[in-house]
Amino acid sequence: MTDFALSLLDVRCSFATPEGQDEYTAIKNVSFDLPVGEFVSIVGPTGCGKSTILNVAAGLLYPSSGSVQVLGENLQSINRHAGYMFQANTLMPWRSAKENIMLGLEYHNIPKEERASIANEWLRKVGLHGFGDRYPHQLSGGMQKRIALAQTLALDPKIILMDEPFSALDVQTRQLMESELLQLCKASSSQPGKSVLFITHDLDEAIAMSDRVIVMSAGPASHPIGDFRIDLPKPRDVAEIKSNPRFHEYYSHIWDVLRSEVMKSYSLQMRPVDYA
Repeated sequence: MTDFALSLLDVRCSFATPEGQDEYTAIKNVSFDLPVGEFVSIVGPTGCGKSTILNVAAGLLYPSSGSVQVLGENLQSINRHAGYMFQANTLMPWRSAKENIMLGLEYHNIPKEERASIANEWLRKVGLHGFGDRYPHQLSGGMQKRIALAQTLALDPKIILMDEPFSALDVQTRQLMESELLQLCKASSSQPGKSVLFITHDLDEAIAMSDRVIVMSAGPASHPIGDFRIDLPKPRDVAEIKSNPRFHEYYSHIWDVLRSEVMKSYSLQMRPVDYA
């Protein structure tokens, strides 16, 4: 069995502009491995192609050049080994919390009684036992994210792709969800931990949760400019780990690389638009 859950090799993604005359390159020269059981975060300024990388890893977007491997095999279509948790709320409002968790299981033709059993178990795991009959509008933002997380993990994916999943939450709820995610994804005596590719704008969040942090350059044609291993004690409480002196050392070191790219991106956004 391969040591890598996911590998990107020299991936480039280019798109035609609205005028159709030029080509916009979102990312280029993107190469990295996601080892089995590792938690890797990607950080970078707005518009650096973080979500593009995630969509390539999910098989939702085919690269213009380069290749993607999943568990040692070339990815040719949708990544069936991955669960994808989006930034936006994707719960179906007409389905209860339990029914939302069961949705992916239905698509995989899991028998009804087994679907219900798995959903009940995940309601317990995310601390919402007794809330299975509630609809999304009857749940807080944090509860909705717990249901979305349970929905993602219910199919037991080997790889979890996450696009700023907690960015809309308040700080306290966010830290609870981050710690809960680490707990749910950790290895056990019988199986390795989940392999997680996590997109975030928050450097604090990336360092507190990750085994590695990859830094992307400003766009267009964004590419990795840093790959930092985070050697902080485990298991981690996301709130408490931030008081560790080494956390601040990592933050300072990574921010030294990221700062100039953030300023480049900001300068591009502040350019005047010619409407002539």
